[in-house]
Amino acid sequence: VQLQASGGGLVEAGGSLTLSCAASGRTISPYTIGWFRQAPGKGRQLVAGISRYGDIYYKDSVKGRFTISRDNAKNTVFLQMSSLKPEETGDYYCAASLLGEVVTAAARYPDWGQGTLVTVSS
Repeated sequence: VQLQASGGGLVEAGGSLTLSCAASGRTISPYTIGWFRQAPGKGRQLVAGISRYGDIYYKDSVKGRFTISRDNAKNTVFLQMSSLKPEETGDYYCAASLLGEVVTAAARYPDWGQGTLVTVSS
């Protein structure tokens, strides 16, 4: 499946952004989708994921501030981010897997979109 992430931008600390991950080529419904963040000079870390069954995972540091959702009719997964912090600056990628559950390892996701840059200023 081809993925395209969008919605990044520059926001002040405490602000909000909503990222979108639009799929094409196939329906997104059988896929588990993860949103990963890659800070400068670091590896990709799973921030949030939603399984094809609707089970949801959040990294501890974003619980209560980020919301992941999927709209299979629109073939899109969203990540609503609020109360953003400067340390959450980075490239955000969405990735797809046919696994039935959310896993944190980036290597378990074969399909990736391009990143969308989120910059949180202090």
